[in-house]
Amino acid sequence: MRVLAFFVVFLLFNSSSRAATNGYKLALPGYQFAFPRDHGSHPPYSTEWWYYTGHLKSSSGREFGFQATWFRTALTPSLRRQSKWATRDIYFAHFALTDVNGQHFYFSDKIGRGSLGLSGADAGKSAPRVHVGDWNLQFGPGSGSSQSIRLNGTSDQSATRGQPFGVRLDFRALKAPTIHGERGVSQKSAGVGRASHYYSFCRLDTRGKVQLNGETFEVTGQSWFDHEFGSAQLEREQTGWDWFSIQLDDGRELMLYRLRLTKNRVEPLSSGTLVERDGRTRHLKLSDFRLTPTGTTTVASGVRYPTSWEIEVPSLGLSLVSTPVVADQELRPLRSGVDLTYWEGLIALKGTARGKAVAGRGYLELTGYAKSFAGTF
Repeated sequence: MRVLAFFVVFLLFNSSSRAATNGYKLALPGYQFAFPRDHGSHPPYSTEWWYYTGHLKSSSGREFGFQATWFRTALTPSLRRQSKWATRDIYFAHFALTDVNGQHFYFSDKIGRGSLGLSGADAGKSAPRVHVGDWNLQFGPGSGSSQSIRLNGTSDQSATRGQPFGVRLDFRALKAPTIHGERGVSQKSAGVGRASHYYSFCRLDTRGKVQLNGETFEVTGQSWFDHEFGSAQLEREQTGWDWFSIQLDDGRELMLYRLRLTKNRVEPLSSGTLVERDGRTRHLKLSDFRLTPTGTTTVASGVRYPTSWEIEVPSLGLSLVSTPVVADQELRPLRSGVDLTYWEGLIALKGTARGKAVAGRGYLELTGYAKSFAGTF
């Protein structure tokens, strides 16, 4: 497993050059999404992930946030060996639970090889499955508007190490998939193929169970699902990103991100998407919104993150203040050995939209603060 983890780290941090020279497919304009095909795996691309975040409540008022992510990274564009042990892809997964009432954050991770049925992701099936070990994501047949996940973890965080937690959740899409970017690509930097194919279910009705420290809570809530795949997306000067998924109580959603460059610069191709109540979408360029950090949190690892923000979209008359519901929501993966430490957590939002009060819940992802993500993905 240590050798496997070393190769994953090496491959992640050399993905740009690999994709350009070793035959991986690039994310290019003109891509036509088709479902359920695109819910499954895309082996021609070097990197791919399936991503859930959400906020949940029990009937007793217990509130939780959760994140569940499955990653695929390719070792080689194609396999020439016939051995059943031969592995084309490595899979790893992150799972986190935020206990709002208890002000605790729990996380765990796994890694597995894409052979012998240990881990994998279906391609071209009407109801694809993605799994790393027994951490499962299952799409329902057809459009994929019904989905389910099943995960059980043990906390890696030093303050809560050994604490068991898990989720059994079923999802129903309340809106059609949202395609991010323009012409089928979400451009991450200048240049051919410096992009991904990226879509989301931005509002999923969610029902199921949360298990924590021997207790089981029946929960309901709303979730967000991202699926992204590509090759050679990021440049060496792109050190990390600040990403928001926001569900407003007026029925709209926002995805916004800014890619940070060296020397305190921001990537001009940073962007976002507005999703209207009826599902219509609008692409937002960097000039259409402002993300301003207003407060920081220094977490147990000693890393300082900008966890409080002002968010403005002038054309919508939208002004929001974002604050974390728990200060330390940093993931420090240990089991997989993949050095991808980042902060990702449940946030509360309140503000105004054209003068009227608005609020919401969402997730904030902050990467590259513990260690630069330059050249990763």
